[in-house]
Amino acid sequence: MGQGQSDTRARIQGAATVLFRRNGYSGTGLKRIATEAEAPFGSIYHFFPGGKQQLAEETIRTSGAEYGRMVLALLESVPDPVESVTHAFEAAADDLAATDYADACPIATVALEVASTNEVLRAATAEVFAGWLSAGEQWFGRWVPDQNAARSLAYSMIMILEGAFVLSRAARDPAPLRVAGRSMAELLRTAIEQDGGS
Repeated sequence: MGQGQSDTRARIQGAATVLFRRNGYSGTGLKRIATEAEAPFGSIYHFFPGGKQQLAEETIRTSGAEYGRMVLALLESVPDPVESVTHAFEAAADDLAATDYADACPIATVALEVASTNEVLRAATAEVFAGWLSAGEQWFGRWVPDQNAARSLAYSMIMILEGAFVLSRAARDPAPLRVAGRSMAELLRTAIEQDGGS
């Protein structure tokens, strides 16, 4: 694949990532993706012969993995784990407000929409969430050696973050994310204290 072709493919996937995140799967048309990517409509089928579903699946897997790495980088950026969790939620609140409440989790909108209607995309979102869960369990496990407790914290962080995104977007207010961050930090603090006392 030449440089021009890989640029076009990347533009298509980048536009699709933004549009699926904001508008969902059914709310995003291929013509709009082509327009936003400044690419010929036919190039979508050239790079993604499976059409919209293949493009969505690849977008979910790619953007989901990138988002997971970004969250871990945020968590790693502050040495104290409890402060780190608060920092990550604060950064999410700031980023969401900066995008005028349009860009939250890159896969949640599609995940909710396709959970019972598209098995290929449901499986892709489930695999992304499973990857986040595994990475979160490893990260929390550094401070809470009990594997079940670390896994529970990872589940909690994903659930609290996703719920806070929904509330913040609906209210157009970053406060739910900030409250969620403090709640998650308190869960971690308690787990660390309990583990240290056992």
